[in-house]
Amino acid sequence: MPVSKAHLLRTTVPAHPSRAAGVRTMLSEHLTHLRLPSEYVDNAVLATDELFANAVRHGSPDPGDTITVTIECTERELRVTVADRSSALPRLRTAGRTEESGRGLAIVAALTDDWGIAPPDPGTTGKKVWITLVLQGMP
Repeated sequence: MPVSKAHLLRTTVPAHPSRAAGVRTMLSEHLTHLRLPSEYVDNAVLATDELFANAVRHGSPDPGDTITVTIECTERELRVTVADRSSALPRLRTAGRTEESGRGLAIVAALTDDWGIAPPDPGTTGKKVWITLVLQGMP
């Protein structure tokens, strides 16, 4: 049976590439526990991985920085938010054929129903980048 009420999970991790695998595992396990179909889980995990990588690379330059990942799931929508301490906004761009980076947000846009940027929580600095997957029509 799919999600029957709203679920919220939030974790804060060091802003380091080595933490990406743990974030992917946590997200996958949580969404599988909620009985979301594997396609939703796979798309959410890959898109979140891209957002986390961007937050590490561009949004948290100091060694002591942290990144907060929030998962909100209702009967109709899955929303994952990645918050970092940088106010620099991400840009969707088309990477050239020889570039190895710069395609992350294009991947995010292709895997999700929507994505965007939100201001930080009151009293904090930085930004939030979020994704949504519409869950309507799930069995």
